[in-house]
Amino acid sequence: MKHTANETSTTTLTRLIKALDKHHPVTITYIKADGTQTIRTIEIADIIVTNAGDIVLRAADRETGEMRSFRIDRIQTYTVHRTEYTVARPAVEEPKASPGRGLASIVVLYPVDLPITERIALLADALAA
Repeated sequence: MKHTANETSTTTLTRLIKALDKHHPVTITYIKADGTQTIRTIEIADIIVTNAGDIVLRAADRETGEMRSFRIDRIQTYTVHRTEYTVARPAVEEPKASPGRGLASIVVLYPVDLPITERIALLADALAA
């Protein structure tokens, strides 16, 4: 089990990107917005950055099969497993139009056609901004 407080955010992101690349599920200890703690095993689908600058994992919850969002800064611990993904995913959607006024937009930082080293560099740049 890795404690995010004991490593840099770049190291955490690098390990999570590698888990995504290898389709390895991750068990996280997560603090919800209301302060409650939950433990979930997730299968990461992508990594995004919101306009507010939060880095977010979009992932399938293994227990429910639903897609959820998890802010990186709220993950306290994580364990990358050696097994494969098992949750069925819907087909990839086409990008939607820009959001209307008052809605947050996101920037996808994890283009799947880039090599892992370039993806890590993109995420490191986003953290530095």
